[in-house]
Amino acid sequence: MVTPDQLPGRTGGELQAYRLVNSKFPPIALFDDVADASDFETLYQLQALTNPRLQNEAGRLELIPRSEIPFGIPGCSYATAPFTHVNPSGSRFSDGTYGVLYLAATMDTALAEVHHHQELYWSKVDDLNFERFVFRGLSCLFDETGMLDATGIPATDPLYHPSDYRHSRHLGRLIKEAVRPGLRYRSVREEGKDCWALMTPKPVFSIIQTAHYEMIWNGRISSISAISAV
Repeated sequence: MVTPDQLPGRTGGELQAYRLVNSKFPPIALFDDVADASDFETLYQLQALTNPRLQNEAGRLELIPRSEIPFGIPGCSYATAPFTHVNPSGSRFSDGTYGVLYLAATMDTALAEVHHHQELYWSKVDDLNFERFVFRGLSCLFDETGMLDATGIPATDPLYHPSDYRHSRHLGRLIKEAVRPGLRYRSVREEGKDCWALMTPKPVFSIIQTAHYEMIWNGRISSISAISAV
């Protein structure tokens, strides 16, 4: 089983990567309205007096220290949302108790990853004959410095099993506990491409919307197309 001390660290620097989010979930404007943690606390308390939906919109703020939120960057809400709205079912590098910001080297890779997971999810819904899903494409600039590198691990390793996440979740937990900023790893859905699992939004410089993408379901996802640009 792979452990963090078996992986080299990235010296890296600024990189660009991509992500998709479901357009039915709007950005959380509260994170983008302030420049630092103290401003956030003040604004949060003020809005809490008049906005009963604030907790649902901002998510579980106790899951992330304020010091890790990159206040003041373009798209702070996009960077922070995965850490306050955590999927309890988990993901490749999380058991569902903490969030991970997943990024892909290209938009095509991001689409391949989302295509797989959407098809897996909706195939379990009975009598769903047709549906249209719209996703917001995001472009992210971030600092890879200090992240671990698992791209040298063979694709045949259990870390990259297409559906059994026990090994990858164990590694994710160890990376989280070691307070490393993230992991670079092989895309499981698009051979030859890389992805990142950020354990904190702190390395993000900006994350902005690019285009919207439409996926059509008719028993399977039969088409993917860009439907708008910025």
